[in-house]
Amino acid sequence: MGLAKTEIFTDEQNKIALYAKVFGHPARVAILQHLFRIDTCVCGDLVNEIGLAQPTISQHLKELKTLGLIKGNVEGTSVCYCIHKENWTHMKKVMLEFLDQDLQQQGDCC
Repeated sequence: MGLAKTEIFTDEQNKIALYAKVFGHPARVAILQHLFRIDTCVCGDLVNEIGLAQPTISQHLKELKTLGLIKGNVEGTSVCYCIHKENWTHMKKVMLEFLDQDLQQQGDCC
């Protein structure tokens, strides 16, 4: 398998690609939607809510936490997760700047 060669791209391009990747799986989207809907930390009911096995949920939570979109606190024997509001705001800013680019060319270019 070839290397991604991420070092030839800017930090912003790599960050946008990571954000896009994290939204590339419906389970991660469902986890984020659930965390927004309950607007509090969740400690373990994600398996019932999402409908996937615990190891699968844990892997998706790890991806979201690694990117910083969620944060987790250890409470007893479980980890409670919630949206990392500052990082979410930053991600929205980066993605909106990228998505709000408008074509300046008049007419059909191809």
